[in-house]
Amino acid sequence: MARSIVERQDVAPRSPRASVVTTAVSAAICLLVFFQCGLNGEVRADALSKLKPAKLAAIQESLQALRAARRELPLRGPGGEYCANLHVHSAWSHDSRGTIDEIVAAARRAGTQVLMFNEHPADHYDYLQQGHRGIRDGVLLIPGAETQGFLLFPTLSTARMTFAAPQDLADFVRSRGGQAFVSHLEERMDWKVRGVTGVEIYNTHADFKDEQGLVAALKNPFKIFQLSEAFRAFPQEAYSALLDYPRDYLRKWDALCQQAPHTGVSANDAHQNIGLIVRWTGPDRARLEDALGQPLLELDLANLPGAEKLLEGRKVGDTLFELILDRYEFALRHVATHLRMSELTEAAVREALDQGRAFVAFDWMVDARGFDFAAEADGRRWEMGSQPRLPTASDPPANRHAGLSLSAVAPLSTHWKLFRDGQIEEESDGDTLRYRVTQPGVYRCEAWLDVAGQPTIWILSNPIYVRAADP
Repeated sequence: MARSIVERQDVAPRSPRASVVTTAVSAAICLLVFFQCGLNGEVRADALSKLKPAKLAAIQESLQALRAARRELPLRGPGGEYCANLHVHSAWSHDSRGTIDEIVAAARRAGTQVLMFNEHPADHYDYLQQGHRGIRDGVLLIPGAETQGFLLFPTLSTARMTFAAPQDLADFVRSRGGQAFVSHLEERMDWKVRGVTGVEIYNTHADFKDEQGLVAALKNPFKIFQLSEAFRAFPQEAYSALLDYPRDYLRKWDALCQQAPHTGVSANDAHQNIGLIVRWTGPDRARLEDALGQPLLELDLANLPGAEKLLEGRKVGDTLFELILDRYEFALRHVATHLRMSELTEAAVREALDQGRAFVAFDWMVDARGFDFAAEADGRRWEMGSQPRLPTASDPPANRHAGLSLSAVAPLSTHWKLFRDGQIEEESDGDTLRYRVTQPGVYRCEAWLDVAGQPTIWILSNPIYVRAADP
């Protein structure tokens, strides 16, 4: 089985001295911002209850116990397993400043083996020809675009091309061996585009937009400072506090899969563009900037106690303070699309996505590697994305079998939900699931964990499309 470079939930500890210094500096700058811009520091507890330190500590403790109970599983079926992040933005996009070096380094820390970029197209570059491609430090890079409602991974660039309708764009990409996924389903529930590879079944940005209190707080520099210690003490738990079950996305996906196979993928929508920076601009002067370097406020350092100490060893232009809430490492670890494929190549990634040999997992909780969902009969096996047919007595001997069953296994005891055509067919608990198939339908499963007393979605399989027996 292909292994992650590191465990996906690992976060490097900070030294006690670094924590004290950071806390002191952030507190001082917080007071400076407060007095110079007069912001109201009230944070709505009801909207931001997930970010209370006691809640985050309970989540961390619960996850530590779950990780300790996790067991290694041998891979079932052919090929290996690789963790991929789709919908990643770099400095090629207007709303990110991420360099490829820092993104790859973050991917290695998060345990990512495939980075699939979806840049916002612009006239000054070609996202496919100039995009990130190839293997870098053991991570496979694949270029693509987020455009006209799709995540695109074409084989021929669409830069500077125009299409009259989304269907025309999807047809162009698919007819040339590329992949097209409908993105941000919350904005496109009424779309009817044929022949796409699949859809996002979870999007981090869409999940974030539902947190109206948090969205409002992150538009206020003082409130960001108030949240800073929660993010510093529990960086992954704080980032992933936005996780909600993507009910509407899954309902739309289930309906689409009953019409034609649609591979479900997760969208990290990683930008690293939420936060604050304080930059030294001259004698007794500093500037508060957002994470993209846009100026927000001029600061008078004469009002900052201990400013001389803060400036020691620094020069004008240096960063005095930085608080980035959506660092690539935490965004990439939050959720992944696990691919079943034989080798770490772009061709293998494209083939796995086309065939639906994938599952989505929120690995920030517990590493989901080893999960498996398949159909079986008399020693035969059908992977996710397959279309086995129910047997009949008139089948030739080579095609007859005693019966078709579905089986799933996870590296941790979990609560299983088996769906048929979008409706729950069966629920059970344990580290395995078995179900005897008697009716045709689109079958997929979910695995749930109890995290600090809260049922939380962990794994979403891709479907197995059981077809009716021929008449």
